[in-house]
Amino acid sequence: MRRWRILSYLLVIWMTFLLAFPLTSAYASSKVYHIPIHNEVERGLHAFLERAFKEAEENYAEAIILDIHTPGGFVNAAGDIAMLMDATDIRTIAYINKDAHSAGAFLALHADEIYMVPSGTIGAAAVIDSAGNAADLKAHSAWVAQMEAAAESKEKRDPKYARAMADASEDLPEFRAGKGKLLTLSASEAEEVGYSNGTVSNFQELLQATQLNGSDIVPVEPTFAEKLARFITNPIIVPILLSIASLGLIVELYSPGFGVPGIMGLSALGLFFFGHMVAGLAGYETLLLFIVGLALVIAEFFVPGGIVGILGGVLILLSLILAGANMMQMIIAIFIALVVAIIGMVILMKFFGKKLHVLNKLVLMDATTTDEGYVSNVNRTELLGKVGTTITPLRPAGTMLLGNERIDVVSEGGYVDAEKHVEIIKVEGSRIVVRQTEKEMEE
Repeated sequence: MRRWRILSYLLVIWMTFLLAFPLTSAYASSKVYHIPIHNEVERGLHAFLERAFKEAEENYAEAIILDIHTPGGFVNAAGDIAMLMDATDIRTIAYINKDAHSAGAFLALHADEIYMVPSGTIGAAAVIDSAGNAADLKAHSAWVAQMEAAAESKEKRDPKYARAMADASEDLPEFRAGKGKLLTLSASEAEEVGYSNGTVSNFQELLQATQLNGSDIVPVEPTFAEKLARFITNPIIVPILLSIASLGLIVELYSPGFGVPGIMGLSALGLFFFGHMVAGLAGYETLLLFIVGLALVIAEFFVPGGIVGILGGVLILLSLILAGANMMQMIIAIFIALVVAIIGMVILMKFFGKKLHVLNKLVLMDATTTDEGYVSNVNRTELLGKVGTTITPLRPAGTMLLGNERIDVVSEGGYVDAEKHVEIIKVEGSRIVVRQTEKEMEE
């Protein structure tokens, strides 16, 4: 009897273990993805977040925590990231780990929940153009509407605060907003108006507040390639890269052999296409278009006519424009690069032209002067001192008769009437200078 009782106990323990094991496995398999949104919001960040969200979805993540600390960024990139956040079924939590300004505030409002550190802030979301000035009315109106929609999209947050973050004319004096000032909320103020679900001191407190402290935390960091792509695709870096490329290739073109300038130029172009391809902005077709254009430009040195080179240049410009995130920004970047290239060419021609092999073939660097013995035709120095008669008035150019020869001449000074005696005082190639004289003509 006792033996059966012991067996019963063992059976119960074993059944309990079997029932508990899948629960334990399921509990242990729940994952929380911790993803940083730091520095500027740009197209390279979107590529990184797209990979991170895809990985979280493939592993059936319980939640995604976006660790936000950003001064803002670019509207088009923020819009694409917001669409990424809205499309996922995974619980998204914005952890404002200091500042969520401008595009950062916009992204935080697209999260299911918002938590902030005590020193955190959210707001200051006015839209500006590429020159750092306030955007035009059309862009401003669209951005304010997007901010309001972001506030209403999740927890039905009051849109007036989002509007005040983007529009300085919105008057909220209790929060230092209005009369030309944008709304920026502290952690306590954000919690007061419902723009924050709570204030936490650190990441562990966040996990406790969101009841995720028992889950596996999966930190996701951008790869080296993604970090490089984020840097390269920044609209400030793009014109610098293209300027280095254009200047390097021009210097290489005017130098014998192939050296450092050419390597710099090709490296800059390689980085440009690499960054934009990693960021998902460019495909292999744009790279192929560029290679074909470059080949045509090189072929121009061997094929006369100029059409091949022009076509190659057009294909290169088209490939660069298609590879960019924004067509207008790329056109501006290319324009800056062309200006730098022209200035570089002028400097090369001015100061280093005689030392550069190819430039000497393209540009006439030498001057032909009479001091060095060069004349455009035979220099008739035997005419010096001869006296003849003007056939036409000299005004100051005209014609004189010397013996039986008619000669085109110019007077040394002013007007000389016809049928006056003149003496040839200077001969410079085809230019013969005369002076009125009282001397008699030689027979």
